[in-house]
Amino acid sequence: MSTDQVRKAYLDFFQSKGHAVIPGAPLIPENDPTVLFTTAGMHPLVPYLMGEKHPAGKLLADVQRCIRTQDIDEVGDASHLTMFEMLGNWSLGDYFKQGAIEMSFEFITKVLGIPLEKFGVTCFAGDKDAPKDMESAKIWMSLDVPEERIGFLPKAKNWWGPAGKTGPCGPDTEMFYWIGDSKLPPKGSNPANDEANWLEIWNDVFMQYNKKDDGTFEPLKQQNVDTGMGLERVVAVLQGVKSVYDTDRMKPIVDKVRLSSSLKQTEEKHVRIVSDHLKAATFIIADGVKPSNVDQGYVLRKLIRRAVRSMRMLGNEEGLFTASIARAVIEQYEHAYPSIKAKENDICDALQAEEQQFGKTLQEGLKRFQKTVDSLSGKVIDGLTAFHLYDTYGFPLELTKEMATELGLTIDEKGFENAFAGHQELSRAGAEKKFAGGLADHSAETTKLHTATHLLNAALRKVLGDHVQQKGSNITAERLRFDFNHADKMTPEQIAEVERLVNEVIKQDLPIAYHLTTVDGAKAEGAIGVFDDRYGQEVKVYQVGDSSTGSGQVAFSKEICGGPHVARTGMLGSFKIQKEESSSAGVRRIKAVVSGGSAEIDVAKEAS
Repeated sequence: MSTDQVRKAYLDFFQSKGHAVIPGAPLIPENDPTVLFTTAGMHPLVPYLMGEKHPAGKLLADVQRCIRTQDIDEVGDASHLTMFEMLGNWSLGDYFKQGAIEMSFEFITKVLGIPLEKFGVTCFAGDKDAPKDMESAKIWMSLDVPEERIGFLPKAKNWWGPAGKTGPCGPDTEMFYWIGDSKLPPKGSNPANDEANWLEIWNDVFMQYNKKDDGTFEPLKQQNVDTGMGLERVVAVLQGVKSVYDTDRMKPIVDKVRLSSSLKQTEEKHVRIVSDHLKAATFIIADGVKPSNVDQGYVLRKLIRRAVRSMRMLGNEEGLFTASIARAVIEQYEHAYPSIKAKENDICDALQAEEQQFGKTLQEGLKRFQKTVDSLSGKVIDGLTAFHLYDTYGFPLELTKEMATELGLTIDEKGFENAFAGHQELSRAGAEKKFAGGLADHSAETTKLHTATHLLNAALRKVLGDHVQQKGSNITAERLRFDFNHADKMTPEQIAEVERLVNEVIKQDLPIAYHLTTVDGAKAEGAIGVFDDRYGQEVKVYQVGDSSTGSGQVAFSKEICGGPHVARTGMLGSFKIQKEESSSAGVRRIKAVVSGGSAEIDVAKEAS
């Protein structure tokens, strides 16, 4: 089966089982406090897994583009990718273990035709917090999966969550395909005791517990199922190829990279790094990110520069190549993701500019690195030298680490972080911690700050004009950061007026609720939103203030959003803008806080 056929077969199968097919979310999370990119199919669905009502119902399925860099050192092997597609299906309080496992098994064996003899699973081994998941194991055995092919693993392997310190979580069961040298797995082999010979292809997560503040676990009232299947991995299995890079949609990109190399014999790892990183960069730029030294832009810059360095290792030392690889990516994926074709010029321009900028200093930086190595008396490159390679020659720390590792050396990362912290507001370490921080933290403080961004957005439009649109948002438990389009620096008077409007609404203690409508309906009622292909047939519109009671009151804010939000504005306490500054050309950035208000909050519900 081709990549396109598997993608379609998955959605068709779950649609036939009563699931609504929803569009995948952007790679850049909206209003998420802890991560830089969408890392899993369930990532955009956290509010609904925590009790919010999804417009499409209780049973959902989609294909989600994901970015993960925690395994970046593994890119180049047979199975790891920075950007991949995840096939997912969800039950929000509907079917649970029995239904999920039976459907997974039916799709794998009947639709995909994977033979039972090459199929194995793992389940949660149990600990002091939750019992051994014999329930899942017995369901697998009832489907004729041999008991010896079922392994048990601890929390580190077979447990998901919670998203933050508290919240929904639970055991999972993972599905594997035999990739060992022998035609069939030997007796007694399973993915728990023979991991290297089994390839994970799917994961069913059973959210059946709530982790409390005191660290204990209690059963959840609404039990959810969240699954994730790696499209590229399962396609590699079905096509009988040795790696995800040999599949039908990836191989033309890899071939293009090989053609761009000047070496007759290419090193496979570097070919794969170039292919993977520029594919990821193409999709990231299409979602509006440009290379920079912070947040998503830093990760993008790291990917591009790592690709450039790997291409140098393949013998291409002069010619520009990134745009041609991007066009190969677009050719393979534009039918499934039209936005990358629409942004082709932006993608190629951004890649070429970064490639040219890095190319000017790469050679000198490599010389400096070699001089450092030649003068070493030990095995550690000091942090100040690593920072100098970053600051002067544009080498991300990860690139310096990679070069050092190839020579059996290490980096004084603490020294690098100290040098970087004194130079820049956001250290690389801070960005990486944020990236690895897990999924959205829906605590009372972040929920209040999320609500405050809606009030801020509405106030900015009243003060500066209706041209104002949100261009980015980042929320931690301490503050909100809100990016919006506006040509000029705000005056002190404008900042004061925005603050006044938001605090006036807070003082009025207005109700907040949401209602379900269509995208066209949201437009017609004047709701704010970026109306593109990220939305399904139904959307949620959150409204601050009531315009339907006949009291003459006009809603202060109407905005498409997944939530969550507080139930009344008075719960926010007070609002203060700490800083207004430039974010990029034509984009301003506000940092603000809320203080006081309710320590415990009620969450906005659907309007009756």
